[in-house]
Amino acid sequence: MISFKQASLEAKAAVAAGVVFLSMMLSRSYLSEKLDLRMRRWLLRLQMALFANALMLIGSLHVWRSIVTTFSRASVASSFCFMPWKITVFMFLALAHSSFFTLLFLVAEEPYFFSLAAYTCLGAYIILIFFLFTLGSVEQAYKLLAGKGAKAGTGNRNRPAMKPVLAVLLTVVLTVVGLLNASQPPAVNSVEVPVHKLSSTMNNLKVVLLSDIHLGPTVGKTKLAMIVRMVKALKPDITVIVGDLTDSEAEILRPAVEPLGELASPLGTYFVTGNHEYYTSDVSNWFELLKSFNIRPLHNENVKIVSPQSTEDWFCLAGVDDIEADAMRYSGHGMDLKRALGGCSSEHAIVLLAHQPVAAKWALQERPDINLILSGHTHGGQIFPLNAGAYLLNPFFVGLYKVGQNTFVYVSPGTMYFGIPMRLGSRAEITEIILRSP
Repeated sequence: MISFKQASLEAKAAVAAGVVFLSMMLSRSYLSEKLDLRMRRWLLRLQMALFANALMLIGSLHVWRSIVTTFSRASVASSFCFMPWKITVFMFLALAHSSFFTLLFLVAEEPYFFSLAAYTCLGAYIILIFFLFTLGSVEQAYKLLAGKGAKAGTGNRNRPAMKPVLAVLLTVVLTVVGLLNASQPPAVNSVEVPVHKLSSTMNNLKVVLLSDIHLGPTVGKTKLAMIVRMVKALKPDITVIVGDLTDSEAEILRPAVEPLGELASPLGTYFVTGNHEYYTSDVSNWFELLKSFNIRPLHNENVKIVSPQSTEDWFCLAGVDDIEADAMRYSGHGMDLKRALGGCSSEHAIVLLAHQPVAAKWALQERPDINLILSGHTHGGQIFPLNAGAYLLNPFFVGLYKVGQNTFVYVSPGTMYFGIPMRLGSRAEITEIILRSP
């Protein structure tokens, strides 16, 4: 049996990732009640950063061997540019790895340049890994089909360098495109949704949907102020924020979140938690801060939205906690649909706010009389090639879905982005939902 010392670096990185993951599970089970909130918050983030970096190390070793070691064997290695190239690749990988630690040390009212650079490198890293793997797979398949596997390594010395060069070029192009796309203001998408049992006095009621703003290392006050200006221009009757507003503590981001105080929808502004709110371990403080801006958190509860024309006409707007609160053993939180819909009868229309599409699926299995569910979480995949994974892992991916005869689910692609300031194959969105009575 091969000893740990004799194992490859990739194997050691995989073992390290497993150890960190096990420590995360153990700390959630046995230490969550013994540590104070601040210590628990730091421990969780440190564990997540270490776990991500251990996994990334496997990819980073492959990147280094593909675009540095391979070049060293080619005649291009004699070029005076080779040493700067090695330094550039090392700095690129170091920045990508450091991105997860910015949540611990570099969150403020506006993003630090280092955080933007680090997360940009992380996005480019993901794209580069994909192309190196894809081009390598295509090359191997070609050799097998052509019967040339035995001749690998013969021919032009520079031929092995062609694959990594192509991967790097594609990565650079897509990174620039992704950065430019994400730098644009969110698109305003207007969607009409027929709502069964909605009173005619509430026909054309306008709900503006925000999701996945992710205030934190790469999204700050300036971008949030832009979003608020766009929402105010739409003049919604109701504004809803369906989770992942933030990636850090309320105390740190208090100045950045101030623009939300300018939202003044006549029938109210409402909020439900996403998984990232629980990663902050600061949900109670966020609830209090949002309440100070007249934004009401729906913590497994509901409100009656009464027609401005008739107090007899109303519908039930409910919100559930994110499903990951249960997985994280977050005290007093977790999806509780029965409690959230308490008092919501099928005689009136029911609109549910649930951050994750999986939660929307579970809710409809339990209460098929829900008429409309508003979700987010998927980001539309945010960047290529993560789009495919997000599509496969979620029962509803992005946009409007009809379920049964009288139910619709709308999944926002997100109003900003998480960490990586890029969008590829997706577009940030502010959704204007027009409710239509039957």
